Amino acid sequence: MTLARFYESLGGSLPAVLARIPSEAMVRKFARMYAGDTSCDELVRAVEAKDWQTAFRAAHTLKGVAQNLGFAQLARDADALTEHLRGASPLTQPALLEAVKTSHAQVLHTLEELDA
Repeated sequence: MTLARFYESLGGSLPAVLARIPSEAMVRKFARMYAGDTSCDELVRAVEAKDWQTAFRAAHTLKGVAQNLGFAQLARDADALTEHLRGASPLTQPALLEAVKTSHAQVLHTLEELDA
């Protein structure tokens, strides 16, 4: 899969990412590094522990990473969850977390197909 197709499949835009990251080689490198990011795992653990402050921070971090890398759907889902958890509010809409987990899994799956 090409880098352009990778971004299309995630609802993003390679030209938009290239406005922030100066080369396709760097975009590819940073996108692949996402697989090692622990923000989503930290978010899930915090929600399970009902640690709403940590959950908010993890969701906010995940949103920022997704925005910077151009993972559009994940960024939108993480943003919705971040706003829901703002002020260390408890999660009362579990579908928001499920959407983040689904988008995260889609990014990981699509990363496996990048340049395959």
